[in-house]
Amino acid sequence: MRRTLTGKRSFKGRGTLSNPAGRFELTQLAPVDDGWYVEESSDSLATTLEPDRAREVISTNDSPDVPFEQSINPYRGCSHGCIYCYARPSHAYMGLSPGLDFETRLFYKADAGSVLEQQLARPGYVCQPIMLGANTDPYQPSERQLRVTRAILEVLTRSRHPVNILTKGALVLRDLDLLRELAQQRLVGVGVSITTLDNDLKRTMEPRTASPQARLRVVAELRAAGIPCGVMAAPMIPALNDHELENILAAAAAAGAQWAGYVLVRLPYEIKDLFREWLEEHYPQRAAHVMSLIRDMRGGRDNDPRFGTRMRGTGPYAQLLRERFRIACQRLGLNAARRAPLDTTLFTAPTPPGAQLRLGL
Repeated sequence: MRRTLTGKRSFKGRGTLSNPAGRFELTQLAPVDDGWYVEESSDSLATTLEPDRAREVISTNDSPDVPFEQSINPYRGCSHGCIYCYARPSHAYMGLSPGLDFETRLFYKADAGSVLEQQLARPGYVCQPIMLGANTDPYQPSERQLRVTRAILEVLTRSRHPVNILTKGALVLRDLDLLRELAQQRLVGVGVSITTLDNDLKRTMEPRTASPQARLRVVAELRAAGIPCGVMAAPMIPALNDHELENILAAAAAAGAQWAGYVLVRLPYEIKDLFREWLEEHYPQRAAHVMSLIRDMRGGRDNDPRFGTRMRGTGPYAQLLRERFRIACQRLGLNAARRAPLDTTLFTAPTPPGAQLRLGL
């Protein structure tokens, strides 16, 4: 453990500096120095993993701002530790903190594969592409041992079900065998999120993610394997990483990316305070400027949750970012062709063990 400029604890490999109570908690704990000797604690925090058993793993979505209606999140919480992660507030629903708890107290869907088979086998199931990575990363470090995402992909491959994947993790290359098989049937697309090309910024902003160079290698290897792949330059944070937008897109295009997208940073609920705290610690001289620009793009607020504007923002700075993105993509040939939709006609409902066989009449 070490003390930061703001007097907070800083833990090795963790994005946040604190562990505030979630917004639903009725009581809060605060440290008090009573003069007694306190033994120095470790400079790192261990990650704990608990099984999260559910009757269903597919979540549905009706937001007009995202291009999918079904998603699966193999994990709750994420040890990548991205300070800006919009999924952090979800830990508050479990009585945990969106701060350090979100990065260290993880829950995994241990029986995701078998539950998914049962859902896909239901008579009324309608096949639509499933998104993996809509909330937390399906290829965070714990996946190497737990293989929950791998189990989900195995079920989707056997049933010829279309899937989109979004990740910051190089571990996605482990599953090239499944991704190749899916790609041959037009059943998969992969998006790699690249927020910065600056390793120093990456280490503080998203400490346990793959390096920018590793993510670019992922794009190159996916494309070499014939797997449709693009890049999300997200989130863009004004006066912090938005100046890299063109360079990120150029590096992605050089690696073989076919498409690109971007999202403006969002600061809902507890994230705004965690993000401000992080800014004051790591970028104190520009913290006020960054927040001022964010508010200018959010109608004078830290966050604007309205559909239609929450992903891109409003105002002159947001419009400039949109134009920069459009011009760069046009110059680099990104998004030049309309992405073909994934094929839903090949889907074959699985027959889970013990289920009654279909007669096919």
